[in-house]
Amino acid sequence: MDSTASASLASLWDEVAGTQPDPDLWVVIATLAVALAVVVPHVLWRLSRNAITIAHEGGHGLVALLSGRTLTGIRLHSDTSGLTVSRGKPYGLGMILTAAAGYTAPPLLGLGGAALLAAGRITLLLWLATLLLVAMLVMIRNAYGALTVFVTGGTFVLISWFTGPQVQAAFAYVVVWFLLVGGVRPAFELQAKRARGGAGDSDADQLSRLTHVPAGLWLFLFHAVSLCSLIGGARWLLGA
Repeated sequence: MDSTASASLASLWDEVAGTQPDPDLWVVIATLAVALAVVVPHVLWRLSRNAITIAHEGGHGLVALLSGRTLTGIRLHSDTSGLTVSRGKPYGLGMILTAAAGYTAPPLLGLGGAALLAAGRITLLLWLATLLLVAMLVMIRNAYGALTVFVTGGTFVLISWFTGPQVQAAFAYVVVWFLLVGGVRPAFELQAKRARGGAGDSDADQLSRLTHVPAGLWLFLFHAVSLCSLIGGARWLLGA
């Protein structure tokens, strides 16, 4: 019995950690087109931005935990805004890193995903994303947020378990392209809101108060991270 279980676990690990063949170049380009199609049009972006918010708030939560803060809850709202609450000192490096993690999380996750895809780790990427979504679901504190994360995580589970390698590869590439492309737009939206006198309590403004560095420089950092991640991720994906 034990040997059978061990063999099954070893087989499962080999499947998850093993490499899968790269899709054809036309598939990579087609998945980029799909990602652009749900990010560029405003109507579709209002819906697809929910997934970026999941990554944004998940970034806040993960870095809060890694920096020693106590994560108390995450809320996702139907207007694609979100709120992550953690306990700890309201100043210092941990708070700064936590505040900076939101806008940088989606493009950096996309860059990490692109590295995995370039290495042929399609199944590993899907499983890691599913585990992160399950962990985040535990910390969600409102019904809309729970539904959004549950549906997103359920989609990853269905694709991972009930589709073939070609569908899994196409889905993984769409997800990574979406994080890379969709990770660029929020910083520009924040910049536009601040130019109109809005978003006075944005991540950039909170970082400005914490560090005494102008919010505009933090916005520049958000732009730099997202654009560099897009360029680097695109080179990996197209090179793969």
